[in-house]
Amino acid sequence: MVQVSGKLSHWLAFYLCKGLGIKSLIALSQKHPLGELFSLTSLQLQQLGLSQAQADNLVNTDWQLVAHHETQIEQLQIKVVSYFDDDYPPLLKQIASAPLLLFCLGNTDLLLSPQIAIVGSRNATPIGLEIAAEFAHQLSLAGMTITSGMAMGIDSAAHKGALAGTSNTIAVLGTGIDIAYPKRNKLLIKQVAERGLLVSEFLPGTAASATNFPRRNRIISGLSLGVLIVEAQIKSGSLVTVRYALEQNKEVFAVPGSIKSPLSEASHFLIKQGAKLTENISDILDEVSFFCENSLYSIEQPSANEPNCPVFNSIGYEVTSVDQITQRSQLPVDEVQARLLDLELADKVERVLDGYIRLGGHKYV
Repeated sequence: MVQVSGKLSHWLAFYLCKGLGIKSLIALSQKHPLGELFSLTSLQLQQLGLSQAQADNLVNTDWQLVAHHETQIEQLQIKVVSYFDDDYPPLLKQIASAPLLLFCLGNTDLLLSPQIAIVGSRNATPIGLEIAAEFAHQLSLAGMTITSGMAMGIDSAAHKGALAGTSNTIAVLGTGIDIAYPKRNKLLIKQVAERGLLVSEFLPGTAASATNFPRRNRIISGLSLGVLIVEAQIKSGSLVTVRYALEQNKEVFAVPGSIKSPLSEASHFLIKQGAKLTENISDILDEVSFFCENSLYSIEQPSANEPNCPVFNSIGYEVTSVDQITQRSQLPVDEVQARLLDLELADKVERVLDGYIRLGGHKYV
């Protein structure tokens, strides 16, 4: 697999070289072709500006390990986009410690599309999930790509809302791109890979680790024009993404909620600090419109006609138990359960702890 600016093996060697960061590589690229560095001695590399440790590590590259990863990447049909490639997202280049490599599975054209990040609690309320899916759906129809982190809760609802629209959604993973995490999102991950884009800065096979997710969050905000927070507590990972967004001079949007809900704390705190109080997608589009085409504002209104399915019509936006669905639909429980599975796979409903909830207010086709 040949990259725009060099062989995949070279990019992997740079990636694996301890102590060699993106700033050092940028400086080197201005002095010497990167692909030719591997023919230099440690002393010659030091003369180009590397420390002795960096130079020694590069000279002693484990090419067998590089070949292993290269084979793995090709077998998984992963596309690797390097910082020096033309299709590397320009907004991401502007952040501190931009990732050298992006391991991608899906439609890489989305990397260059205008994006809004939607983040929030893993333990969101049904109304929070509905809001996230609704915003994602309408923003996608308006021309935006929805970027999030594939976590349970708000992240998942945002990806599903976008898939129900144009399918323009990017999931930035905190694991290798071949690892389904969380496991409950295995189907959603597959759908995003097929219709949107999966992105990770971690090598295939990298397991979930607590230290990986803050790194993932800087990419989520780095790719996006702005970050929308739907529901979150003050001490949550979502605030890490917001902090990165502020450091990157990105717009921050916050959906208000009940003053009695702990999940409104983060939004209300951010609004007090200057985040834009957000009630509809126009509040977002007004801030980012100069980045987009005029056609961005062609927003589809939700359809009032729901699918003609008694099981679907028996499920509300609140949690609805299987017993309630069976009673309302007047269908045998085995038929109800079979139809629920179909609806869940079609992303029309979501299974939660005590039953099911309807996703969004649209007709999902």
